[in-house]
This record gives sequence, C-alpha cells and structure tokens, in this order.
Amino acid sequence: MSHLENASVAVIGGGIGGLAAALAFSRFGAAVTVYEQAEALTEVGAGLQITPNGCRVLAALGLSDQLDGFSLRAEAVQPRDALTGRAIARFDLIAQTPPYRFFHRAALVDLLATACAESGIVFRLGTPVGTVALDGTVTTADRCHTHDLVAGADGLHSVARPVLNGQSAPFFTGQVAWRGLITAPDTPCVANIWMAPGKHVVTYPLKDGLLNVVAVQERSHWAAEGWHHEDDPAHLQAAFADTGADLRHLIAQVEAPKLWGLFRHPVAAHWYKDRLALLGDAAHPTLPFLAQGANLALEDAWTLAATCAAAPLEQALPHYQSLRALRVTRAIDAANANARNYHLGGLQRRVAHAGLRTLGAIAPNAFLNRLGWLYDHDVTA
Repeated sequence: MSHLENASVAVIGGGIGGLAAALAFSRFGAAVTVYEQAEALTEVGAGLQITPNGCRVLAALGLSDQLDGFSLRAEAVQPRDALTGRAIARFDLIAQTPPYRFFHRAALVDLLATACAESGIVFRLGTPVGTVALDGTVTTADRCHTHDLVAGADGLHSVARPVLNGQSAPFFTGQVAWRGLITAPDTPCVANIWMAPGKHVVTYPLKDGLLNVVAVQERSHWAAEGWHHEDDPAHLQAAFADTGADLRHLIAQVEAPKLWGLFRHPVAAHWYKDRLALLGDAAHPTLPFLAQGANLALEDAWTLAATCAAAPLEQALPHYQSLRALRVTRAIDAANANARNYHLGGLQRRVAHAGLRTLGAIAPNAFLNRLGWLYDHDVTA
C-alpha cells in the first residue's frame, strides 16, 4: 500500500516540475493541491529539449501516447562553426529510446495540466504563497492551509528554499542569453549548435513550423535574471554580426527577443525537513548548456513522489535527497563545462573542432556514449 494514500500534498508552483510532481503524487494516491501565483497556467514562448531520461518520467506518468501530438522527435545534434556556417559533425539521435524530443514549453505545460485536471488535482490559480512552514502550513492571502507534505517547485525565487537553507546570493557568470521564436517551416528536426569565440547559438524546430533560437554571449556588463526582459533586436543582431550569413539570417528574424543574465546558484544543501521538500530549480538551478533543467525537474518529481509512496516521510525524504543530489550536481558541472567548450577561440577552438570532426567521422556513437550516464538513467525503474 502506498504511504501517500489519501495524504494531503501541496505543490507550490505550476511549472513543469510542479505539474509533474502533482501528477506523480496523484498517481500514488495523494490528494494534491497546486498553488500558482499566475492567473493561468502559461509559459513563455520558448522551446525545450526533453531527453530520454525525462521522457521516461512522462511515460511513467501515463503520457506516452500523447507525446507525438505535442512535440517533435529529434533526429540529430549538429555542432557548427558559427563564423562560416559549416557543420563540423552530425550525431544522430534517431536511435535514442525513448525518443529525444523538442517541445514548446507551453505545449508540455498544457499536456501536464490537462492530465492533472483529469486526475482531480485541485488548482489554486492567482494564489501567491506568502509563507510555507516545516509543519506543512501554506499561508496565502485568504488563510492558512495545512498539508501532510509541501513540495516547493517554485523555481529560482522560491519561497520554500530559504526556509530550509536561508538566503543565498547567486553570482553573474559573465554571460547573457537571448531567447526567441521565428517561423521556419519544414526545418529538419536537428539541434544546431553554432559556436563562435565568446558566444554561441542553439536552434531547433518546434511544432507548427516554429524554430527556437537561444543565443548566448559573454560580456562584462550585467543583465537581470529571468526570462521576461524584452530587448531591442538590434542588440542581438550586433552581438552576432561577425557570424556567417545563414546564422545572421535566422537572428535577423527574431522580432521580440527576451534577454536574461545567466547566474550560477549553489545546489541547496538541504532539500527537506519535516513536511517540506524542494525540487527542480528551487533545489538546483542549472545553466542552459546541457538542456537538462526541465529533465532534472521531471526526474525530481517522480523520485520525490515514489520515495514518499514507499516509506514514511522521515525515511523517504532523506532517501530522496540521497538519490538526487550527486546526479544533479554532476549534470550542473557538465552544463558549466559546455559553456566553456562552446566559446573557445584561437588554437583551442581549432583543436576542438578538429576533434569533433574526427569523432563524427570515425566514432559517431562516442558523443552519445559519453552522455550515457545522463540519457540512459531511469528514475522510474
């Protein structure tokens, strides 16, 4: 019997990690309430990559049959020289099982939210959480709500994380990112990584003929954290004015780019205490250079619910952190390393590109084999 049977679980945050956690807790028998400060479950206009480790969680949540209707199956990842536009190598993703997918964020939120509603999960939209307490109390503007467990899935500016860890100060990495969507029908299902000294761009297609564009530049002047800061398209175009014609053509079509500063946050030392636990960015924000932010949140969501279903909280929550902390730290370290590798210049750049060309020619599977620890992992097993 599940230890969550008829337990009252609160999830703070209606993003991808929060919705996945709500659905997982519900699947294990809990009565779930999601608190979300926004009036509607919406997401910024951007894409994300759900790799096989994340797709296994979506399958365990019962969503496999719907994934093709909400996403594209990725065919390959292709590193490119951004200065010339030429492809350096191509690493096929077609053989990945389950498939590697490209989602619009809003589509994944819609898929998860619909499943949550069908499972009887209660949504309190337009309900900012003022405080959370270790005894399971959630305070909103109208009253206090008491739950058997509170899961803080409320992202970078979590109200739950400081309760367990105190305040922490992130530091600016010296990098900023622009994000935008353009219309590009009939684009091959390939993730292109356009690399140049001190900057790079990642592009990949989404449903409905869209192309997701994320551009990163190293610079000393600070930009605000968060995805909702509008910027002048001319600033994006100027940052990549020295790149090849193909990439400049894509960037010129980004009409309303969002700009944000990339900050590094420490992995939380404490993910739980008493009736409060953290997951996703609330526990371990990651830089977007390994495409694992959403995937790690999906893994957290399943692991937290499954461990709580298998044992009492005083045993389950320590086990949850022990299962997750080393893995997410390794993923974050790998993302940080990619930030450096994408931006090489001079001799280092020529040597790295030559190595990629050789790898693509004589050992194309080696690239994915190096990521086997990440993509092959199955938290639902």
